[in-house]
Amino acid sequence: MTNPADLEMQELLDLARDKSVHGRTRLVQVVGDLFFEEEGVLSERERALMTEILHQLIHDVEMAVRRALADRLSQQADAPHELVSVLANDEISVAQKILENSEVLQDIELIEIIQHRTFEHQLAIAMRQAVSEAVSDALVETGNTQVIKTLIQNQGAQISDNTMEYLVSESKLKEVYQQPLLERPELSPHLAKRMYWWVSAALRKHIIEHYKIDPTELDQKIESTIKDILGESAPEENRTGEIDDRALAHSSRLAQKLAAKNAITPTLLLQTLRKGEVRMFEGMFAQITGLRQNLVRRLIFEPGGEGLAIACKAMEMTKPDFGSLFLLSRSARPGDKTVDPNEVTRVMKFFDRVKPETAAKVISRWKLDPDYLFAIKQVETPGAQKASAAAE
Repeated sequence: MTNPADLEMQELLDLARDKSVHGRTRLVQVVGDLFFEEEGVLSERERALMTEILHQLIHDVEMAVRRALADRLSQQADAPHELVSVLANDEISVAQKILENSEVLQDIELIEIIQHRTFEHQLAIAMRQAVSEAVSDALVETGNTQVIKTLIQNQGAQISDNTMEYLVSESKLKEVYQQPLLERPELSPHLAKRMYWWVSAALRKHIIEHYKIDPTELDQKIESTIKDILGESAPEENRTGEIDDRALAHSSRLAQKLAAKNAITPTLLLQTLRKGEVRMFEGMFAQITGLRQNLVRRLIFEPGGEGLAIACKAMEMTKPDFGSLFLLSRSARPGDKTVDPNEVTRVMKFFDRVKPETAAKVISRWKLDPDYLFAIKQVETPGAQKASAAAE
């Protein structure tokens, strides 16, 4: 190739007059070489003039020349902005290096390219060394699985909390997101735990369908394993929805002491409820059943009383004691304290029908982590995952 420095002015003028593809391609090559190789001695005016020449001719030259020019400009932090923008919107073979490497492009331009150019353009942007939250949001909005997976795998990409929440929800249906998401630094322990439960619930479903194994035993082993992975050696004390005040904390501590001494009996439960000490009763009932205290509160006050009947049957409480406890629970609930005789009849018949071993299995399931139970429900209910994803 001729050294641009050796060209006479007449030769440049001759190339400028040549309207053929070859002539314009040659002119771009010459001007491009001048632009890059003589950068140290070119004035601002000369650089601006050469930029304008390249900008005017860039669409009329061969793709190979455009690609070579784009590759050189992609590494320059002070490359002409307008020229870089034109090349970034070119065919992907030209735009690739610009989209992946150029620091000249601004977020708003990258987002425009994501929204109006091809899948390959989106993929190249997802592979940039640094991707802002705004650009990440635009890439996720494309809905393209491969683009999103590439973005998640890019540790140089910043992903907002809201987008992480959305991607974690999407990972229920798109397993290719799961492993990359678990490796993201932005993934909160709460979201990580949710993902572990989803994966475990799917595994549970497969095992139950293909092997003869007690679901209750399997659930306990899965929950124990996940909590070991997550470093949870003990049940969480403060779950969403629980009442957390001094009175409740005091009653819980007292209930724990009574449980340690095996002092919680049906008689003590009834006496406590008769005195109107509802929180103390909740604490003791939670200790003797192993259920979460917020769940115990729901069992006590929910209409029907079937949940309370199951818990009492699992404790092997006598029918008279359960009947007394049920009546007292109706009196302890806020608002309407009247007792419907038909409700009492129904719940007592239900208590008779429930077998202790069945009640014990139900209680074992209720003891499981709420996130795990929700994940199991999502897996077991046909269409639940798609409906949940659409709702979110």
